[in-house]
Amino acid sequence: MHSEKIKILLIEDDSFLAGIYLAKFELEGFEVFLAKDGEQGLKFANNKNPDIILLDIVLPKKSGLEVLNVLKKESATKNIPVIMMTNLNESESVEECLNIGAVDYIIKSNFLPNEIVEKVKQILIKKQRN
Repeated sequence: MHSEKIKILLIEDDSFLAGIYLAKFELEGFEVFLAKDGEQGLKFANNKNPDIILLDIVLPKKSGLEVLNVLKKESATKNIPVIMMTNLNESESVEECLNIGAVDYIIKSNFLPNEIVEKVKQILIKKQRN
């Protein structure tokens, strides 16, 4: 019996960073969908049924905050864990994201891609236990 790959939705407009994360997650055996803006991210969240979402706060078309609000209101997506990805100067947004329902946040400059993979794995293990 073959187990399905864990699906990650990465919503990140920085193509350099996205490429690094994409390569790292695929190397670890995850299936990754990459959305370059908030609107595409919401479409993928509904169509691809990801196990977890990595969501940048600053995005074109719809901000990460707007996307998170929609994800947490819709029954199809409200139970998907969302990790916010942020830069240092957005700490007030981080608070708001956690209040809306994000499970965690990552300050991009403080984490290496393999540390982000580990964080994702920890959250998915927690989710499986619940």
